[in-house]
This record gives sequence, C-alpha cells and structure tokens, in this order.
Amino acid sequence: MKAAFLAALLAAAPAAAAQVQPTLQQQVEAKFAEAGPGVRFGLVVATLDGRELLTINPDGRFVPASNTKLFTTITAYELLPGLDQPDAAGGARVRLEEGLPGEPNVVLEGGGDARLSSAPDCKVNCLSTLADAVAARTKRVRTVIGNAQAFADERWSFGMSWNNIPTRSGTAIAALVIDDNEIALRVTPGGSDQAPTVAAPAYVQVVNFAKTVSEGKTDLGVQRLPGSKRVVLTGTIKAGAPEELIRLGVDDPADYAAWRFDQMLKERGVRVNGYSVARYRTFPNLPPPPSLSADLAALTPPPLGEDIVTINKSSQNLHAELLLRRIGAARGKPSVAGGLEAVRAMLTQAGVPERAATLADGSGMSPYNRVSPRGVVTMLRWAAGRPWGADFRASLPISGVDGTLRNRFRDGGLKGRVFAKTGSLTAASALSGYLLTARGETLVFSALASDVPEDVRATAIMDGALEMIAAAR
Repeated sequence: MKAAFLAALLAAAPAAAAQVQPTLQQQVEAKFAEAGPGVRFGLVVATLDGRELLTINPDGRFVPASNTKLFTTITAYELLPGLDQPDAAGGARVRLEEGLPGEPNVVLEGGGDARLSSAPDCKVNCLSTLADAVAARTKRVRTVIGNAQAFADERWSFGMSWNNIPTRSGTAIAALVIDDNEIALRVTPGGSDQAPTVAAPAYVQVVNFAKTVSEGKTDLGVQRLPGSKRVVLTGTIKAGAPEELIRLGVDDPADYAAWRFDQMLKERGVRVNGYSVARYRTFPNLPPPPSLSADLAALTPPPLGEDIVTINKSSQNLHAELLLRRIGAARGKPSVAGGLEAVRAMLTQAGVPERAATLADGSGMSPYNRVSPRGVVTMLRWAAGRPWGADFRASLPISGVDGTLRNRFRDGGLKGRVFAKTGSLTAASALSGYLLTARGETLVFSALASDVPEDVRATAIMDGALEMIAAAR
C-alpha cells in the first residue's frame, strides 16, 4: 500500500513541477522587473497575420525617441514616387540675379536635399560644381544669398530641448543645408599645461579654455548658447592623445551655406564685393516669390531611397526632419504640420488610431511624441504587406551586423535575425521592427521604455526579453 502510494506520488511529481514553470509572459515580466520601480515598459509581439503572442501594457503611451523615424520613412515609402530614381527635385541650384551694374548677386537655392557637400574630396552632389559654374560665368559678384525658401522657416520642431540645439543631434533644419549642417572642431594636444590647438571654420569664434595634461584623461566640453556663434571649449586633453573631433550644430543653415559658398567663390578667383545673407520663408502659407532668372547650374543628388537607408541605419536626425518636410511639400504643405498631416493619413490607412501615435516631429528628438507598442506593431505589419515592404525592411539596422544595431545581439542566436529601429532619448529607450525566429517565422515587435533612470540599462533588459521570446519560438 505504501509502495503504491509512493510510486503514484513520484509519477505525479514531474507534472506538478511542470505546472509551476513560469510562462513566457511571466519570464518577460520578471525581466522587465529587473529595472526596479518606476520604469514603464511596453511590449507587443505578433505574427505577420496579426496574432498577438505576448503583450505588456500594449496601449500605454511611451516616448518613442528615434522609433519616430519609422513613421516618417514608412510615410515616404507610401507617398513619395520615384525613391529609386535620381533626386532632381531636391537638388541645390545656383543662379545670378540683378545686383549692382557689373556685380550680379549669386543665389544658392536649396530644394530640401540633405546630402549637399562642400568637402574637398566630394565626388557626388558637390557644392564645388555650383561654385565652378559661377566662376566660369563671372569674376565679380555682389551678394551671396543662401535661399531656403522652399520650406517654411521651422528650424526645430516643437519640443526640441535647448541643450540639444548646439549639438549635431539638434542642428537646425532648412531647405538649404550643407555638410549635414555641422561644424567640426579638431582639437590637438599641446605641451603639458598648455592650451591645445583648435582648428575650426572662421564661421565660429572659439574661446579656448581647455588644457593639455600629462596625467589624467581626455575630457573636453563645449558650450554654445542657441543662436550664438561663440563656442567655449573647456576641459582637458591628454598629452600625446590623438586628435579629438567635436561636431556642433548650426542654427542658421542658409547663412552658413552662403558663407561657405562665398569662401569657395573667392578660392576660385571670384571677387565678392558684398556679403553673404540668408533668405527664409517667413510666412509658411505664402509660396516663395518666383525666380526672375534662369538657373546657371543645378545638381541632381542620388535617389532619395538611399537617404532613407541612411536615416534608419544611422538614425540621422537632420535627414529625417528634412524628409518630413519633403513629404509635406509633396502635398503642397512644405512644413512640419504638412508632413505630420501626411503621416497621420498613412496611419489611418494602416488602421492605427490617433491615441496610438501622437507625433510632433520626424526624427524623435521631441519629447512630445507618444506612441503605443500596439500602434507601432499595427503599422509595421501593414508596412510589411505593402509593395515596398521589403525595401523598408532592408533599410533597418540588422542585429550584430550594421547600423545602430551592429553592437547588439552579436554573441547570441539573434545575430543577423533582428531588423529593427533603435531609439534613445533622455529617460526613454525603444526597439521596434521584425524578428526572424530559428525556425524561419517572422515576428513583428515593439519594445518601449519610458521613465528610465540613468543607472538602469533598459536597452540590455529589452534585448534580454527578445532573446527569451526568440528562444521560446
């Protein structure tokens, strides 16, 4: 009797143990709990046909950070034609207009392209081509005008933090930009206890309070108030250290482009007797005045689709914001509001309700943006079924391979199997896209975190949760 009872008890033990094993939902919730109190996580994982496999706070509203670029680029794929063709509409052009007798004004006009370059080694889409055209026509000009009137003068979207504006992440937006609208400071160590050497364009005034040290580490800082060209360099650089490259944002893109073009004309023997100025569209609803002279030369940049890959792979804020304005321009409203109207139209078509996506910009730098994981997954599922769905997925970073995911999932089974957009902003982290399971199934997911303290590694926690999910499939 006792032996039979014991045998029955032993036979039941494995079944009882199986009953207390945590579910996948419980495992992921426990992983998120590692962040401690106060941190909010949201997660939706679904199949391509819409079956939700796991949800945690699916309709919560989170700061998406650079996941916002998903909304911008998907709208571009849906609404803008010819993304695989040369971008003639966005290219910069130059013309001469009437000035003083024998001294025409030079007008450098932008069309919204983000890739115009003044680099000495430029091969494609080069400002030097336009400077050569002017130099071939005349050796005397009066005023060099940077014309950014193709878009409304909205250099920052709503919510841009003032402390981000001086940085390359928050550089100003305009229809005319060159060199990613960034200025580079190159800092080289000097002698011990001496100031380092700073090389920078004359467009800015550098005040150098930094010091070279024989002991310690390189720890440089830069201060620049919004709207100012005065840059204050502080901190230390170690003797013998390599050159430090510091990139700063520009607040007046058309002015900077005109100034740089002025310099290039002088390098070509063109006498500039006036100065450089900027033109912006002050009243967004009024179109710019038509030009009274023909183009002297015009550039045709590479396909805009190539820039979308840059936006998603590298999380390029300036390019994303310009794309949003170009989306609006395609609908006759070359402004932030016009672009966001087009994004909302796309979301309505995709079946995403308004509360699931409230946006203020095209890049994700605005903390006003709010999205839900379910809303993001709904959009991504819809995008996967569009004719351009494969191109969109190919524009996303690949885990352990490239873009902003090149250093994530490198050592586990998910290397090369996550195609997703990253996102990081103060107290927020995000990762949304597609996941290929070991058995070849494609899952759509959105993992969002808000209210994250500085000492919490939310990114690692979310990555760990995705690894659990992939292993369970």
